[in-house]
Amino acid sequence: MSANSQDGNSGTGSTPASGQAPAPSPDETPDPRAWIAPLISSVITVPLGLLALLYGALSPMECDSCNGAVAERFHDSWTIGWTVLWIGLLIALAVLTASWAVPHQLRFAARRVGLALAAPATVVVTFVAFMALVDWP
Repeated sequence: MSANSQDGNSGTGSTPASGQAPAPSPDETPDPRAWIAPLISSVITVPLGLLALLYGALSPMECDSCNGAVAERFHDSWTIGWTVLWIGLLIALAVLTASWAVPHQLRFAARRVGLALAAPATVVVTFVAFMALVDWP
């Protein structure tokens, strides 16, 4: 017989015995703690976003006693800031949703944690942008 003859084994690795599932490759190993980072991010991001939205909604009362050019300037800048606040909070919600949607495999752990950290950071950056855009009296 020659050295290249086939004796039933193809040489590409053995097949698992019948009834046994193949072991997952390192790229497909499930992550049992995949829910922790999105959960912590949700607990921080949602109340933070609601507080930012509440402050933004109540901020026009800051200029209740204003009139004339000051009131007009405040209202125009608040309208722009309010739009930026809403868009930023929607982006934060999308990032938070993405952190939950990342597959629960170990190879995606860094991506999941990065998205989970980016969600509250987006809320903070958005709120700072709102505060900077509004021309306070």
